[in-house]
Amino acid sequence: MLVLVVLLAIAFDYVNGFHDTANAIATSVATRALAPRYAILMATAFNFIGAFAGTAVANTIASGLVDDAVVTQVVIAAALIGAIAWNLITWQRGLPSSSSHALIGGLLGATIIAAGTGALNVNGIVNKVLIPMLTSPLLGFFIAFVFIVALYWIFRRSQRKPMARRFRRLQVGSAAFMAFAHGSNDAQKTMGIITLALLTAGVIPTFEVPVWVIIVSATALSLGTAVGGWRIMRTMGQRVAKLEPVHGFAAETTAASILLGTAHFGMPVSTTQVISGAIMGVGSSQGLRHVRWGVARRILVAWVLTLPAAGILAAVAWLAMNAIGLK
Repeated sequence: MLVLVVLLAIAFDYVNGFHDTANAIATSVATRALAPRYAILMATAFNFIGAFAGTAVANTIASGLVDDAVVTQVVIAAALIGAIAWNLITWQRGLPSSSSHALIGGLLGATIIAAGTGALNVNGIVNKVLIPMLTSPLLGFFIAFVFIVALYWIFRRSQRKPMARRFRRLQVGSAAFMAFAHGSNDAQKTMGIITLALLTAGVIPTFEVPVWVIIVSATALSLGTAVGGWRIMRTMGQRVAKLEPVHGFAAETTAASILLGTAHFGMPVSTTQVISGAIMGVGSSQGLRHVRWGVARRILVAWVLTLPAAGILAAVAWLAMNAIGLK
């Protein structure tokens, strides 16, 4: 079961990579700051580097949400199956849902069906998941809105074409920054779930992320990123709001800064939600009609559904494995 769990965790990390590629590069591709293949190569490299930035989020996933004393290998496997299934469903429909919240929802759902609600760490769930889930996209929206307005004021005397060329070059750096932040945030979820499995199996005595787990998680995420996520990229880069290089630079810089801040405090927030909020913020600076709110509503529905849907899928997976005798 431990081998199965590690393989499922790697599969989740890989799916996370191609599911969330759009988070790092969609705006750069949409504004033509980078050609798609170069954007993907850059995101792959910086996702890998970012995975080595810390382990605070991994600690939260492994020990801050559920009682690890009652978690079994089957619970972890079911959580991963639920998260992978929901990621694939939303990817097929081109919906930028949260891989982070899919994994968290899967872990909570599998734990509840296996051990009851008493095994949940309610304070950790509220403080590390629910509050950041609500506040991080709002922060992305308002900070990006203020940032883009400030940039417009600073460069108010600049002509549009020279300004576009300048920010197209700057956006290469902001896209790399976003990819690094994505790696630092998302790879840690897989590190946490593998380390939890190792701890549960008695392979390691205390929670400490082994170096090989960091390398494996970084590699799987980067390989998934290299595959790309074109369905979601179209939604993020073209359908939410019409973007120019200055908008992409503001959205990516804002989102990456928020992600690094939350990762420092061990909050497993959604890179998808943060960058989506930032894109809506820069789009709103041109007027509310410049944001396609119908698409935004579809994204919001995916956000709301992710935790419970992944939890239900994980619970079904646990019941199925339990029925065939896996414990």
